[in-house]
Amino acid sequence: MPQIALRPHDQRLPPVLNIIALTTFAANLSVRALDPVLPHVADEFGVSIATAAGFAAVFAFTFAIVQPLVGAAADLFGKARLMIFCLALLGLANILGAISTSFPLLFATRILAGIGSGGVFPVSLGLTSDLVGAEKRQVAIGRTLAGSMTGNLLGASASGLIGDFLGWRGVLAVLGALVIAASLAVAAGFRGADLKHPPRTNLSALRHGYRTIFNNPNARVCYSAVFVEGCCVLGLFPFIAAFLFDLGEKSLSIAGIVIAGFAVGGLFYTLTVSRFLPRLGVKGMMISGATLVGLQLIATALGPGWKIQGLSLLLMGWGFYMIHGCLQVFASELSVEARATGLSLHSFFFFMGQTIGPVAYGLGLGHAGKVPTLLSAAVVMIALGFVCARLLRQRAPADAAARPSVKT
Repeated sequence: MPQIALRPHDQRLPPVLNIIALTTFAANLSVRALDPVLPHVADEFGVSIATAAGFAAVFAFTFAIVQPLVGAAADLFGKARLMIFCLALLGLANILGAISTSFPLLFATRILAGIGSGGVFPVSLGLTSDLVGAEKRQVAIGRTLAGSMTGNLLGASASGLIGDFLGWRGVLAVLGALVIAASLAVAAGFRGADLKHPPRTNLSALRHGYRTIFNNPNARVCYSAVFVEGCCVLGLFPFIAAFLFDLGEKSLSIAGIVIAGFAVGGLFYTLTVSRFLPRLGVKGMMISGATLVGLQLIATALGPGWKIQGLSLLLMGWGFYMIHGCLQVFASELSVEARATGLSLHSFFFFMGQTIGPVAYGLGLGHAGKVPTLLSAAVVMIALGFVCARLLRQRAPADAAARPSVKT
């Protein structure tokens, strides 16, 4: 596929961002799809809920380990082409999961799904960053996140509803068909864009990009911070349905609605970032967001009813993306020549946190109990906001002047 000619300092938000948002929407339909129906998956295959929660861990781990390859491939061969291929792979993995006859086979399809999803979201952020200058990048990334959050929202809520009627297999079958249809629509949309220039990045520039990324002091802070986020926040999600079951709420639809609250909060962030960012500044956004997340972890630890938990997850999602959105912008400025690589490494550490998170929560819940485990996560998140605000600084990437325009 030919490539998009980009002007990184164009003040307008290009229409092609709507296609990118559709891509992230489709990819994120599947991210939280199994969380509301995990109790039923565990029952069918005769495994514990902690074992079934391993689906979230293996999805995140696979997503993480492909990131260095995905980022390099996107910078070398083109971001749009890679996103379309990975969307199709994700849809196929969901359909194969729906017809799985054993737990190991279903486990394998989640690995394929992790690879497919791993090739979409971070690359879409790289393409968005190429299209929009730094001064408007957080708002543009917010639009891309809107697609992602809407996908998370519908994926989680719809999977609970579909699960009540068609079971967990129906969830994967329906989502698989939707993702494949979306991949066809995205391919058609990109063909209508200005796609005519080949990629400029080569292996030599890519090696230089890695050096540029890791020589930037912000890299260590960004990558460490998103690892902690993934562990403390997203690592909790596979256990939310089980928490509700313990409270006597057995409906999968209710579990889906509660989990979807996080995505609603993220969507609210995308609608308000342009207003709050000038008032709070980047430091204020990170501190406020992390503190809000910590407070909601404390609220969840107290075990309120599902309506309060849904509201709490909404506020948690809003706070999470206040800090996470800032970290994404810092990560987008680690390198120009290897921007997709920098953002893919960002996702690598984020999803490694999501890999460790369910395991850490499982150990904590099993040995220390629910309240001490969630309170510990809350303290870590609040501290993280202050640490990031203190250590992260706006720094131009060392290769910022390497070329006048970016070809993707």
